[in-house]
Amino acid sequence: MKFVAFERAKQGTGASRRLRISGKTPGIVYGGDTEPQMIEIDHNALWHALKKEAFHASVLEMDLGGSVSKVLLRNVQYHPFRQLVQHIDFQRVDAKTRMTMKVPLHFKGEEESDAVKLEHNLVNHVTTELEVNCLPAELPEFIEVDLSGLKKNGTVTLKDIKLPRGVKWVSHGKVNPVLASAVAPAAEEVEVPAEGAVAADAAAPAGKGGKPAAKTPAAKTPAAKTAKK
Repeated sequence: MKFVAFERAKQGTGASRRLRISGKTPGIVYGGDTEPQMIEIDHNALWHALKKEAFHASVLEMDLGGSVSKVLLRNVQYHPFRQLVQHIDFQRVDAKTRMTMKVPLHFKGEEESDAVKLEHNLVNHVTTELEVNCLPAELPEFIEVDLSGLKKNGTVTLKDIKLPRGVKWVSHGKVNPVLASAVAPAAEEVEVPAEGAVAADAAAPAGKGGKPAAKTPAAKTPAAKTAKK
C-alpha cells in the first residue's frame, strides 16, 4: 500500500493540536541510517487506510516530498472516545535486514470439516495472529490456515500448517501453539421438577376437568368426656 506524507516543521503540543484542528495527523518516521523525521498525514485518508488489514501487516510505500521509501506501521494513538488519530509512528525498512512483525491468520474450510459438517462442533479461533521474522520482501500480508481436516473435538496447531518461504515463527518460549479447536456445543438445560413435587402431583386425585382436587381439611375428633368420680 502507498500513502502520502508531508514534512512537519513545527513541533510541540500546541503545534500538534493546531495540526489536528486543520484535519492533519502528526507522526514520526525513524530507523535506518537517517535521523527521525517529523511528518503529517491527511487525517481522513489515514483513518480509512487504518481500517485495512494490509496497512497494519505489510511493508508500506511512503511518498514524502516525491521520494518513496519503505516503512512499517509501528504505533497508532487514538483519542479515548472520538474518532480521531492523535499520532502515528512508522519505521524505515532495510531490504537486507530481517525484521519481526505480527501477521494476521486467515481461517478457511471449517464448514467442510468433519467436526462441523458431521459432528456439529463449534470452532474456536484460539490464535488470530503470529509474530514472525523475515526479510521485508518475504513478509506475507496474512497466513492462511486450512481447517477442512478438523475432526471431532480436534485441534489445529502451528505444526499443522506450512509457513511461507523465508518466514520463521517467533516462539517466545512456546512449543506448538494451538491455532484453532473444535468443541461440542453445550447441551441445552432442561428443567426437571423435584422428586417430591412429582410424587405429590401423582398421588393427588383428579377433580373436575382433570384438575387435582383441592385438599379437604381433616375432620376434628370430638374430645372424650372426662369420667366423673
